[in-house]
Amino acid sequence: MSRASRGSDSPLTGIAFKVASVTVFVGMSTAIKAAGQVPTGEVVFFRSFFAMIPVLAFLTYRGEFRGGFRTKRPFSHFARGLVGVTSMGLGFYGLARLPLPESITINYAQPLLVVVFSALLLRETIRIYRWSAVVVGLIGVFIVSWPKLTLLGGGGLGGHEAAGAIATLCAAAASAFAMILVRSLVHTEKTATIVLWFSLSATLLSLLTLPFGWVALTAEQAGLLVMAGICGGVAQLLMTQSYRYAEASVVAPFEYTSMILAIIAGFVVFGDVPTIHMLVGGAIVVGAGLFIILRERQLGIERAAAKTATPPQ
Repeated sequence: MSRASRGSDSPLTGIAFKVASVTVFVGMSTAIKAAGQVPTGEVVFFRSFFAMIPVLAFLTYRGEFRGGFRTKRPFSHFARGLVGVTSMGLGFYGLARLPLPESITINYAQPLLVVVFSALLLRETIRIYRWSAVVVGLIGVFIVSWPKLTLLGGGGLGGHEAAGAIATLCAAAASAFAMILVRSLVHTEKTATIVLWFSLSATLLSLLTLPFGWVALTAEQAGLLVMAGICGGVAQLLMTQSYRYAEASVVAPFEYTSMILAIIAGFVVFGDVPTIHMLVGGAIVVGAGLFIILRERQLGIERAAAKTATPPQ
């Protein structure tokens, strides 16, 4: 498929889709946090089940519904789903116990850990520049997390926030590992197939937590969680669409607009005021992440140039 046919010569359109995706994802997190203290497994169910509605509607509109679930790698999808559900559950647990901006900023550790796991598991060559950026970025995450971690021995709100920070860090690590599994799947599977199988796996796995104490929801809580699930599916579609109009390295930096949006949503909806640790640490993490993105873009250009210059054997 040519660049023109897939619309990748419209970077501004791609960026617009990416920012829209990030905005909807922040809306999803806001809705989940506004729902209050709901068991994590129950939240995962609503997020996963109702996310399938917009995805299936989109596939039906495009006439691709029947092929959406077709796969030759069901066990790989299930493994990805298991890791993804673990990440989702830990992330939602942390989200319920941390201010919205801090939860999202700590989760920025994910792309940094993807670099680490790529080196350890995929044997990718990571040079000193990206290793340095990873170390600096993780220092930024530590700065954001440290005030919460110092409360680990305390009870009450302090203990809850410390547990939330640890859970969010673990969620970022699990999400990074899930991304490694996705890198394997994308070689043979369609994007819609990966999204659908993950949503289905997450829905089924979340039902296993039903005996451990789901609660009866109020109408407001149910509405917020349904909205969160639908937002998750819509955001996934918008993100996928952004890559049809622009290269990943072009739209990826706009992921960090979620930090600004989270600060606004956290202040307006929950009255959260960002701390100096969150602002300084967040700036360091964003800077390190942008450096890694730009470095990988440069390496991609260099590899493409080398491949073009090398005659076929």
